[in-house]
Amino acid sequence: MAEVLFDIAWEIIKKLVSRALQEIGVWWGVKDELQKLEGTVSTIRAVLLDAEKKKALNEQVKVRLGKLQEIVYDADDLIDDFATEALQRQVMTGNRMTKEVSLFFSSSNRLVYGFEMGHKIKAIRERLLEIDADTESFNLEVHNEERDYTTKVRDQTESSVPEVVIGREGDKKAIIELLLASNSEENVSVLSIVGIGGLGKTTLAQFIFNDEQVSKRFEVKLWVCVSDPFDVKMIVKKILGPAKGTKSEEPELETLKTDLGKIINGKKYMLVLDDVWNENREKWDSLKKLLVGGSGGSKILITTRSRKVAEVASTVEPYVLEGLSPTESWSLFLRVALKGQEPKDSSVKKIGEQILKKCVGVPLAIKTIAGLLYFRYPETQWLVFLQEELSMIAPNENDILPTLKLSYDHLPSHLKHCFAFCALFPKDYVIDVKTLIHLCIAQGFIESSNSNLCVEDIGLQYFTELWWRSFFQEVERDELGSVESCKMHDLMHDLATSVAGKSICIINSEEKSVDESVRHVSFDFCLNSSQQIPTGLSNALKLRTLLFNRTGGSRLSISEVIVSNFRVLRVCDMNWAKIEEVPNSINKLKHLRYLDVSHNEKIVALPNSITNLQNLQVLNVSWCSSLKELPEDIKKLINLRHLYCDYCSNLTHMPRGLGQLTSLRTLTWFVVAKDNSVAKNVGGLNELNSLNNLRGSLKIWNLGYVKNGIKNPILKDKSLLQSLSLSSDRDDDANVESEEMAFKYLEPHPNLKELKVFSYRGTGFPSWVSSLTNLVNIRLGNSRCQHLPPLDQFPSLQMLSIWGLDDLEYIEIKGQATSFFPSLKFLRLGCCRKLIGMKRYEDDSDDSTTISSPDLLQFPCLSRFICFDCPNLSLIPQFPSLGEELELREVRVGLVLQIFTTPTSSSSSSIVPPLSKLKKLIIGGIKGLEFLEFLTPDGLQYLTSYLHNLTSLQQLEIRGCPLLSERCADKEGQDWRLISHIPNVEVDGKRIQWEGCYLLEDEEKSSTTSEN
Repeated sequence: MAEVLFDIAWEIIKKLVSRALQEIGVWWGVKDELQKLEGTVSTIRAVLLDAEKKKALNEQVKVRLGKLQEIVYDADDLIDDFATEALQRQVMTGNRMTKEVSLFFSSSNRLVYGFEMGHKIKAIRERLLEIDADTESFNLEVHNEERDYTTKVRDQTESSVPEVVIGREGDKKAIIELLLASNSEENVSVLSIVGIGGLGKTTLAQFIFNDEQVSKRFEVKLWVCVSDPFDVKMIVKKILGPAKGTKSEEPELETLKTDLGKIINGKKYMLVLDDVWNENREKWDSLKKLLVGGSGGSKILITTRSRKVAEVASTVEPYVLEGLSPTESWSLFLRVALKGQEPKDSSVKKIGEQILKKCVGVPLAIKTIAGLLYFRYPETQWLVFLQEELSMIAPNENDILPTLKLSYDHLPSHLKHCFAFCALFPKDYVIDVKTLIHLCIAQGFIESSNSNLCVEDIGLQYFTELWWRSFFQEVERDELGSVESCKMHDLMHDLATSVAGKSICIINSEEKSVDESVRHVSFDFCLNSSQQIPTGLSNALKLRTLLFNRTGGSRLSISEVIVSNFRVLRVCDMNWAKIEEVPNSINKLKHLRYLDVSHNEKIVALPNSITNLQNLQVLNVSWCSSLKELPEDIKKLINLRHLYCDYCSNLTHMPRGLGQLTSLRTLTWFVVAKDNSVAKNVGGLNELNSLNNLRGSLKIWNLGYVKNGIKNPILKDKSLLQSLSLSSDRDDDANVESEEMAFKYLEPHPNLKELKVFSYRGTGFPSWVSSLTNLVNIRLGNSRCQHLPPLDQFPSLQMLSIWGLDDLEYIEIKGQATSFFPSLKFLRLGCCRKLIGMKRYEDDSDDSTTISSPDLLQFPCLSRFICFDCPNLSLIPQFPSLGEELELREVRVGLVLQIFTTPTSSSSSSIVPPLSKLKKLIIGGIKGLEFLEFLTPDGLQYLTSYLHNLTSLQQLEIRGCPLLSERCADKEGQDWRLISHIPNVEVDGKRIQWEGCYLLEDEEKSSTTSEN
C-alpha cells in the first residue's frame, strides 16, 4: 500500500513543481496554496516506506495508511485537475487569443475558479496535516528510495528466462499409466492431481496432455482452465472453444449440450479440467452428466489444491503430488540462481541448502527465491538474506505464499504496483503485454524521467524484470520476436490480490456490492441484455479503472452511465460492449488516459468533443467496422501516443492535423481519401512526415488515390517502425502512375522487419526493396507485378508468401548457393498461374538463366512449404530440412515427382532421402496423378511406398485425387498398409485415422451386418 502512495506522492510533487502548474497557479491566484501542499506531501512521503515496514506490527499504523491512501488519491485527482487546465490552456491559446479563450480566462472567471480551487487545495492539505499529526507518535523514519529505474546489468537476454522442469518424470509416468488403464465400470473415469499451489500440477498436466503415447490413445483431447467460480455453462463454452458462444451470441445450455455431444459422444476422449475449486457435488454432477457420452476408456484429468474437490469428483484414487527432493530442489535452484554452475565455495552451497528448506520442495517458490538471489553476491549477501529475512518465515508445506511474498517485498516500489495491478485480470487470463504496459502508464506507474528511453520501453523493462523473477509465465512472442502475451500462475495471482487489498476488485456474476474505496474494477462475466452495471458499483465514485474483460452477448447502453458516475476514470475499456455511439459528454472524463471502444461495430463516428481529452494517451477503435471518420479536431489530443484503428473497413480518410500529434508512437492504419468532396478536412500522406516516433505496424490504404504525388520520402526516418503494409485496389480506377510514384517515395528505414504489399498494380517494385536487409517476413498478394527484386540473399528472411501474382513467370534470384535464403523457414506460393520457377537475376535481363537442375540449390532451413494453384510450376530447389509441413494442391504431377524422388545432400559425403523428417503432408487436386502409372515403373504404388518410408510423418491429408483416395480410403484400400503407420489420416475431408485410432471400425461392422 505505502509503496503505491510513495510513487503517487512523487507524481504529485513533480506536477506541483512543474513550470506549467506554477504558471497556472499564478493565473488562478493559488500559487501559495500549491507550494504549501507540495511541502506537506514531501514531508509525508518521506516516512511512507518506514510506515509500510511497521504496519504489520502496529494496527494503528495500518489504519492511518488506509486513511492516507484516500487522501493521497484525492490530492492526485485534484492536482491532475490543475495539470489538465494547464494542458487545455496550451491547446486553446495557441498563438492567438480567441474570443472563446478570452471569455474562459476572463478576470471574473479566474476569480471564481481560483477561489473554488484554493478552497479544495486547502481542505486536502488540512486532511494530510491531520494524518501527519496522528502518526508523529509512531517515530517513523525518513526513507527516500531512488525513483529512477535502471536495468540491472546481466549477460542474458529476455529469451533466456528459464522455463525449467525438474524431477517430474516419475510422476508423469505414473499418471499416464493410470490414464491408460482400462476401467470397465464406467465409460468416463475421473482422476485428480492434488497438491498445494506452486508444485507444478498444471505444468505436469501439460506434459501429460502433449505426450505422444497419450495422444495415440485418445481420439479427442480437450483442455479447460476452470478456476473460480464453477460455472457449468461457462465450462462447456470453453470446451467448445471460440467457435461456439462467441461475444456476438449467448447460446442456451441445451444448445451447448448438443454441440458438446457432437465432439465427444461415442469417442474416446481426454479432458483436462485445470485449477478446480468446486466442492459442491451437485454442481459437479451437473457437469459430469454432460460428459458421460464418451466411449469406454475416456478420461477426465483434474488438477486441484483441494483434497475435498478430488473426493467429490474422482472415480479413482487421487494422485497426490509431492514436493521435489532435496537433490532435485538444489538442481532447480542452481539453474536459476547460478546459471547451473556449482559454487566453488562449499559454504555457499550450505547456505543455499538452508534457504531451500524454506521452499519445502515447491518449484515456484524455488524459482522465485532463486531469481531474487541471482541479483545478490553469494559469498556476502546470501547469508544475510537467510538470517535476517528468510528466518522470519516458518516453513509450511501447505502454504508458500509467505515465501513468495518475501520476493515481492524485495521489488522496487514501481514494480510492486505494476505487479499488484495484474490482480485486475481473471485467473488464467492471457494478458496482452502491450496493453498491460499502456494501462500501467495510464495509472502513472511507469515514467521515463532522467532516461533516454521512452516510457513504453521502460514499461517493457519493468515487465521483463518481473518475468525473470517468475511473477509472469507462459510468455509468448509474435512473428517478429516481440513479447506479445503472458499469464500469471494462480498462486502469483493470489499474491497480487493479497497485496492489492481493497483497491482492486474483479466483479463476477454473484457480486452484490463494491467497497467505496475501490479504485480499479474489471468484470469477469458476460452481462446479458437485462443487466446493467451492478448497482453496488455506484458506491465506487472514485474509480480510476473500468475494464470489461468479458462483455458477452449483451446490448449495453453503458457509456452514459460511466460518464455520469465515474468522473476520475483514467482507464475505460468498453471493447465488445455493443455500444452504438460514444456520448458527447465523454469530454467530462478529463482524467482519461486510455479509451478502448474496439469491436463495437455499430459506431459510425466519434464525437468531436473527445478531442477535449487532453490527457488521452491511447485511443483504440479497431474493428469498429461502421466507423467512417475520426474526430475532425484530433490535433488537439496533444498527449495521444497510440491510435489503433485496424480493420475500420469503412474509414474514408484521415483527419487533417494528424501530423501535429508528434507524441504518436502507434498508428496502425492510414487511409488515403478516395472522395474529393471531403478534401477540406482530409489529411494526406504528408501528415506522416513529422511522425518519426512511430513504431510497431503501419498499414497504408488506397495508394492509387494519392493526390499531387509525394515530394520527399516520408517513412525513411522512422527507424522504430517494424512492419509496413501497402495496399491499393487492384480493380479500381485509380491512377497507376500515382500509385507507382507513391510507392517509390514510401521507402522505409532499413530496420524494417516485415513488408506486406497487396493489390499493387505496378509491374515492378522500386529499388529500395532490395535495401531492406533486416526483413524477417515478406507477404506479396493479389498484385500485377511481373518482376520481383531478388529476395534470396536477405540474411534474416524467415517467411516468404507470394500469392495472386497472376503475371509473375519467374522468381528472380541471385542464386549463390552459400547464401541462398539462409534463414527461410516458411515458403508459401499460391494462385500464381503463370509461375514457372526461379531464374538467376542479372543486370541485363537477357542474360538471366532459368534454374533448370533442381539439385543446384537448396533451402537450408525451410521447414514448411505450401504451394497451391500454381499449375505451371515445374521445379523448386531442394529443402533437406523440411520437417513441419508440405502442402501440394493444384500443381503439376512433375513437381510432385521432383519433390518426392530427388535425394538431397546433407553434406559432401552423404545422401539423405527427401522428406525424411516430414510430419504433415497435404496432397490435393494433382493434375495428371491418374497417369502416374505410365510415368513411373511402379505407378501410384511408388508414391504410397515412399510415404511408408516417411517414419516422422504424423498427418496425411488427401484431397481431390480420386485414384489415390480410393487406394487409401480405408483398410480395404490397396495401399492402406503403406500409410497405416501415420497417426492422422484424412481423405477428402473425412478422418480415417486420428491420433493413431482407426475410426471406421463401426462403419465397417455396420456394413457387414447389413450385408448379412
